[in-house]
Amino acid sequence: MSGSGNPGPGAAPCRFAHYFVLCGIDAESGLEPDELAGENFDQSPIRRTFKSKVLAHYPQNIEWNPFDQDAVNMLCMPKGLSFRTQADNRDPQLHSFIITREDGSRTYGFVLTFYEEVTSKQICTAMQTLYQMHNAEQYSSVCASSSCSMDSLASSIDEGDATSLAKLQRYNSYDISRDTLYVSKCICLITPLPFMQACKKFLIQLYKAVTSQQPPPLPLESYIHNILYEVPLPPPGRSLKFYGVYEPIICQRPGPNELPLSDYPLREVFELLGLENLVQVFTCVLLEMQILLYSQDYQRLMTVAEGITTLLFPFQWQHVYVPILPASLLHFLDAPVPYLMGLQSKEGTDRSKLELPQEANLCFVDIDNHFIELPEEFPQFPNKLEFIQEISEVLLQYGIPPEGNLHCSDSATKLKNLVLSDLVNDKKNGNIPSNALNMYELLKGNETIARLQALAKRTGVTMEKMTITSPLTEEKDGKLSCEELELRDYKLNVQLREVFANRFTQMFADYEAFVIQAAPDMESWLTNREQMQNFDKASFLSDQPEPYLPFLSHFIETQMFATFIDNKIMSQWEEKDPFLRVFDSRIEKIRLYNVRAPALRTSNYQKCSTLKEAAQSIEQRLMKIDHTAIHPHLLDMKIGQGKYEQGFFPKLQSDVLATGPTNNNRWASRSTTTQRRKDRLRQHSEHIGLDNDMREKYMQEARSLGKNSRQPKLSDLSPAVIAQTNWKFVEGLLKECRMKTKRMLVEKMGHEAVELGHGEANITGLEENTLIASLCDLLERIWSHGLQVKQGKSALWSHLLQYQEREEKQEHSAESPVGGGTERRKSDTGITLPTLRVSLIQDMRHVQNMSEIKTDVGRARAWIRLSLEKKLLSQHLKQLLSNQALAKKLYKRYAFLRCEEEREQFLYHLLSLNAVDYFCFTSVFTTIMIPYRSVIIPIKKLSNAITTSNPWICVSGELGDSGVMQIPKNHLEMTFECQNLGKLTTVQIGHDNSGLLAKWLVDCVMVRNEITGHTYKFPCGRWLGKGVDDGSLERILIGELVSSTSDEELGKQCRTPPQQKSPTVTRRLSITSLTGRNTKPNAGQIQEGIGEAVNNIVKHFHKPEKERGSLTILLCGENGLVAALEQVFHHGFKSARIFHKNVFIWDFIEKAVAYFETSDQIGDNEEALLLQRSSCKTFCHYVSAINTAPRNIGKDGKFQILVCLGTRDHLLSQWIPLLAECPPITRMYEENALLRDRMTVNSLIRVLQTLQDFNIILEGSLIKGVDV
Repeated sequence: MSGSGNPGPGAAPCRFAHYFVLCGIDAESGLEPDELAGENFDQSPIRRTFKSKVLAHYPQNIEWNPFDQDAVNMLCMPKGLSFRTQADNRDPQLHSFIITREDGSRTYGFVLTFYEEVTSKQICTAMQTLYQMHNAEQYSSVCASSSCSMDSLASSIDEGDATSLAKLQRYNSYDISRDTLYVSKCICLITPLPFMQACKKFLIQLYKAVTSQQPPPLPLESYIHNILYEVPLPPPGRSLKFYGVYEPIICQRPGPNELPLSDYPLREVFELLGLENLVQVFTCVLLEMQILLYSQDYQRLMTVAEGITTLLFPFQWQHVYVPILPASLLHFLDAPVPYLMGLQSKEGTDRSKLELPQEANLCFVDIDNHFIELPEEFPQFPNKLEFIQEISEVLLQYGIPPEGNLHCSDSATKLKNLVLSDLVNDKKNGNIPSNALNMYELLKGNETIARLQALAKRTGVTMEKMTITSPLTEEKDGKLSCEELELRDYKLNVQLREVFANRFTQMFADYEAFVIQAAPDMESWLTNREQMQNFDKASFLSDQPEPYLPFLSHFIETQMFATFIDNKIMSQWEEKDPFLRVFDSRIEKIRLYNVRAPALRTSNYQKCSTLKEAAQSIEQRLMKIDHTAIHPHLLDMKIGQGKYEQGFFPKLQSDVLATGPTNNNRWASRSTTTQRRKDRLRQHSEHIGLDNDMREKYMQEARSLGKNSRQPKLSDLSPAVIAQTNWKFVEGLLKECRMKTKRMLVEKMGHEAVELGHGEANITGLEENTLIASLCDLLERIWSHGLQVKQGKSALWSHLLQYQEREEKQEHSAESPVGGGTERRKSDTGITLPTLRVSLIQDMRHVQNMSEIKTDVGRARAWIRLSLEKKLLSQHLKQLLSNQALAKKLYKRYAFLRCEEEREQFLYHLLSLNAVDYFCFTSVFTTIMIPYRSVIIPIKKLSNAITTSNPWICVSGELGDSGVMQIPKNHLEMTFECQNLGKLTTVQIGHDNSGLLAKWLVDCVMVRNEITGHTYKFPCGRWLGKGVDDGSLERILIGELVSSTSDEELGKQCRTPPQQKSPTVTRRLSITSLTGRNTKPNAGQIQEGIGEAVNNIVKHFHKPEKERGSLTILLCGENGLVAALEQVFHHGFKSARIFHKNVFIWDFIEKAVAYFETSDQIGDNEEALLLQRSSCKTFCHYVSAINTAPRNIGKDGKFQILVCLGTRDHLLSQWIPLLAECPPITRMYEENALLRDRMTVNSLIRVLQTLQDFNIILEGSLIKGVDV
């Protein structure tokens, strides 16, 4: 039965209101307690909630917006019916609600709740009976609690107890003979657009008609029929006047290029939260955390929710959105997804009594107490200080203190005074009192502003001088008329929204350049939507100012950003999303006005310049009315109906309200054109050949991609539906896990991934951090889904603690199996590092010992990072969940963790993360103390295992070094503790050459981080000792991370920039020490080696700073620059033993120095240039500095230092030609040596010159003690 009355095809969707609804008590069914509302039987009957019913709604149904009776009833009276007596406050109250349908479209409801006298004898008697039962119970419990002995019996009659009992009975009593009983009833308009002010006025006038002493001019049916069927929506960019019972009502709608309609007063949002708090909550909403609003007042919940989501423009909240959560839907707080919900606080209940299933990622907003609780770590909004400053300037122009003003809006929702003019001028309504100007004086000394300016000064942000203008409108007596007040609110709304929108226009001005348009047509795009990257995140971020990155890297991972970009891509094939259209037109405007090079992103703050125009366009619309609707008129009603009785809402005559006028009224023609357009579009899409149903299905799926949870359906609350909803959550969590792990893998595997066809993928440290943080968040949400009882803020950590407790009780049997020998290191000498036991509990203890972490959420995150770095996350979680008894005790049957199959798949997805190396623990907790274990492995076949001298070792990493540590006599293994060294890079090892068996041939040194299990190998393969090898007493060894996986295949992609792969495990034995035994590389290979080494250094510097690996490996590692130059210098080197003594490259260097120094004294016999002379000078200076350094470094070690210093100071390309020309070269090199071939030397110089532009910083351990 479609109640549209067929007013012209398609005309109905243009109607201002869709339904008029009446809810209240059903006299037939009487008092039914509302069990779903979480009934509390200790309360006196008048305070309990009872079931309300929809008593009537008109029209019966509309096809494009079907009437959902249960949802409307629940939202009109979220607490059910409430009773009052004549002694209670019975002020009418206004609130609004929103119904979000499954496809994301919304309808709005505006409700006025008032109290009506109960006329049914039956209900009054029932209430009296409930009271007698209740009082009897109360009395017996009071007596029982205090009558154990005679003494206490006496005391029970002392005044305390007696008065409390009397009070109890007096306040919450109901006596049928003495009291009048009232019950709540509500009238409601359901509209397609949020015209809050207009609906509020209409309902207030309707209510006044019911309570006033004179009957209204026309029967109420006339007004209701008028607003339902004869008042159209104002067209975009126009205003409309229609008529209430007593006064005309004006509403307006923004034009196509203005910000979309928002009628909720932002003034109130800022007054309730305060500016600073609001910006923080706004940031949490942008980052899609869980937001819970908390207030006694429904309208406040709605105002704050709508206000904040309005400010998101051009983005839209994509997740669960229930600004008023009815009591019967509390289980939705369990939803393991981002949500924005509003919860009504009961009078006198404390926040601490509120049991919330998960708080790790929760932003809790206590509206009434002006207080917010934020999640532990989240990035700040870019330019937050200047942003707050700009908003506070707008607020101050309208007389609103930036720190909020709790008392202003108190009466905005309590309509104490129903005479409209008085209502508006009520001081509490946020109006400016007569002494408005003094308030300005007051604000000039405003603490928030002073704080902001001081902070700005400290942080070096330049602020414009703050100007405070007097109030915009002022009247002689300081009272503003209704229209003016409303206009102020409208203007303030639009100006505040402009400031917020301007931030996004500036931040994303170039977003279009990074949208990836990968598909030729809509169908292929929708089918492959999930596999495709739609936005080039890495390039976008690399283009942004540094301070924005922490926020932006998080934000571009959100669903609202993904949907925004999807809409952009879809706009090639279908009509642009209205938000996107407005946003794009603004970006166009910016481009026209300031032609800035898109590459130059600065973090300079640009204020919003469109405030005036925005306010003017609204003002013009409201001053000059564009359209007027038909006046309410008498309807064709039966005589005697619509009878007026003061204080009671009449029983409306349904037949006149069921359908609209049959004649085609004047605004139907407009909508027929839209209908024609729709038909055209439909034919067009059918013409495309895509079956429409399929297309719809695709569209829905594509659009909902990543929106894991549908909007909760408010109407049906059967266990089956709740189970179904939970099942949806479980599926959503699994899908999210699959997408997150895939993203982490693809990003991390870098270039290998590109070869596999995943598109360009490279990850920055920042992005990696973002992805890991969002994985931590996902795990927290999974662990808090379906919890029986909440303990602590982190569900994962509390599960781990309970597991730890149980395991420690049965410690003897709890020796967890050693991880398949993963970490047993054996060298050819049989000395090994003892295996590190894989133990979940041990990893927890490591985290518990970290004094830097103060909260459970922090501990859980640290534990996830550590497990990820150790490649044990999946294994640990599997072990944790293997204790089924514990899982059953902690989780309800429907919880994700108790769905066998999904849990297995989830662990499998996490297992895939073992394919890459993360350093997400080591790199984040940089100040903690870490135990290390080192083992020195000698080559026993050729030398003694233990040296008689006193050996020492110094371990260095990216974050520092351990300092020189003596190795205990006769030991090859030692453990030491020091502050986190980061990834290890070098080990210096040496001894003092004392004792008989001082010479020592060391194969390698192994060092392991005992917390993360990362093991590094530092190959040596050389002697330490005087008179053997190159006479070195100390060596600098370069480290490589040893892959812990047995599957070396995965390990191949370990080091994260691929260039930084460690040297292979073959030992780097010096060429000289083994001359003749190994095959020498030929000239071509040597030149290739140099090119490769230099190329790797160039690539290193072309990466963003956060992604670079270790430069030390590129200089001194196996295929590094030093090794490559050694090969050049060894080619054709006459290293035959002269009197059984090896000759080293360093000997040639020293000969060259001797020549330079003498030839210099002889006088300049060649006509050398000054430049050459200065090069000779610096060369001699460097060599002598290395020779005189207080270190016992051998000849090859000295050559390494010379190459490193020459690279750092860009001198190598000057030194090589000097060495190639000097006379000693003919004595020490064969004719065919590379250094004696002019062409080779020239190409070598050219290759080395490519390093001139880079600022090379050497690790301290490489050049310690050398003073140049």
